[in-house]
Amino acid sequence: MHKLLSGSLRTEAITIAIPQLPPQLQNIRFVQLSDLHYDGLRLSEQMLTEAIETSNALRPDLVVLTGDYVTDDPTPIYALADRLQRLESRLGIYAVLGNHDLELPQSRTEVTTALTRAGIRVLWNEIAYPLGQQLPIVGLADFWSREFNPALVLSQLHPETPRIVLSHNPDSAAKLQPWRVDLQLSGHTHGGQIALPGFGPFPTGYQRLRRYVPKTWRKWIPYMKEDCYKVLQHWEWAQGLHQVGSNLLYVNRGLGTYPPGRLFCPPELTVITIV
Repeated sequence: MHKLLSGSLRTEAITIAIPQLPPQLQNIRFVQLSDLHYDGLRLSEQMLTEAIETSNALRPDLVVLTGDYVTDDPTPIYALADRLQRLESRLGIYAVLGNHDLELPQSRTEVTTALTRAGIRVLWNEIAYPLGQQLPIVGLADFWSREFNPALVLSQLHPETPRIVLSHNPDSAAKLQPWRVDLQLSGHTHGGQIALPGFGPFPTGYQRLRRYVPKTWRKWIPYMKEDCYKVLQHWEWAQGLHQVGSNLLYVNRGLGTYPPGRLFCPPELTVITIV
């Protein structure tokens, strides 16, 4: 059933050029996973196992996780954290939280605790240096949280210092334009889940269409419900690599899948090489 809704896992490989990258960091390789929604309904054990095994086979220097590990109830995070302990990385695993990881009052604490116990460093408006002082990893609070405050974090770095920014919601890229962001890694969108060839992610077009659909009909049509409609403002950034001002944004399509499923939008593991 999961395979029918989601399709097969796809590995996307990208190479990112970072100005002033120190020679010793040439060809450093990241794996990014996002939007697991591990609750027994939106991600199969088979898909999760395949993603972990694929990541390990790539022998990454660093693994980054960009949020939404659970959906509503945070309880499944403990089982997920047990499985994520199988991820292998030379320099560790770093994570930020997504909006679903904050769904209930206890969610942030439970998700953070479980991931930390599994050896995963959770960044919440923090800077980490697994690659050394010359390429910090910045992890921001979720864009929809009251604590999203990029100035608080990015102002700590010298403007000429290259950096990688983890931020669950790609809409945050618009707010990050005043600062240098060599690469922002995000998720949140599931790639739109339906991406029509030649038209791109389905939600890009439905925003214009929605005004012509009676309100009483919208709850019966995928993506027309109010909560779906407001998932993202910049649907043009729903997946892949984008230039946002002078910054670069990459949006991972995620592993988890909501009904009505995915079409031409397979779940994704991203492998990123920096040069």
